[in-house]
Amino acid sequence: MKLSVVRMLSVLGFVAAVGLAQEVIPLYSGTVPGSSEESYPEKQYFSKSWNTEVVSNVTKPTLTIYKPAVGTSNGNAVVICPGGGFMALSINSEGIDVAKWLAARGETAFVLKYRLAHTGEDATQEFTALFENKKLGETLRKIVPLSIADGLAAVAYVRKHASDWGISADRVGIIGFSAGGTVAAAVGLRYTPEGRPAFVAPIYAAAAMLKDVPVPVDAPPMFLAAATDDQLGLAMDSIGLYDRWTGAHKSAELHMYAKGGHGFGMRKQGLPSDQWIDRFADWLESQGWWKR
Repeated sequence: MKLSVVRMLSVLGFVAAVGLAQEVIPLYSGTVPGSSEESYPEKQYFSKSWNTEVVSNVTKPTLTIYKPAVGTSNGNAVVICPGGGFMALSINSEGIDVAKWLAARGETAFVLKYRLAHTGEDATQEFTALFENKKLGETLRKIVPLSIADGLAAVAYVRKHASDWGISADRVGIIGFSAGGTVAAAVGLRYTPEGRPAFVAPIYAAAAMLKDVPVPVDAPPMFLAAATDDQLGLAMDSIGLYDRWTGAHKSAELHMYAKGGHGFGMRKQGLPSDQWIDRFADWLESQGWWKR
């Protein structure tokens, strides 16, 4: 009798684990476009300097799917691009935690691991050293276009396969944080017809590098959030994007918090910036993307 109970618990544990497992989809089949054949191991570890879990050395981009509970899907989807200076991905507070929050409210969420610069033992320490020595731009010159290409491919992929997940191809948006916000903003500027996002949400993005790219005639609505006390000095990048969108007579909403710093994501700091995702939900509702 005891053995039967043990076996039953083991089976239930296995089923529960399978239920919690997330589907991971390679973004490209075969050789990744624009990349060399060189491949090095992807790493995931806790960064003491950033005080968060990070992923580094991504060479084979993937989408990890977080689905809403059965019967709760609203038909919308969001591609999520974590930040990390194109050298790492802040995979929890700017990726998985966002995906779970959105999935709990009916969105089908896709966390994108886009290509990153090759780093050694600790990508976050390398980023800090390069930033302080003002050598970051030189290091990232080749990888940024590839990261943006992955963002464009991700939206196009989800749109193309929308029916597989019971979502609408014309209701696929993209949100990104910091470097991931750069990717999201670039998608909102450079999409092709088959990869047009329904909305774009760059959160404390580094967008100055995109200032010469014209706003498309059919540009999607944009949501932005950042903090004035951003340690990387990126507050004005969000204001610049907002000005460009509204200057082109396109819909945009900007939330600029007095305090919050850079990289607040889903972290709780006891500040008004903690509620940015609630304001994002308000905006989605005002745009007709969902009802609460």
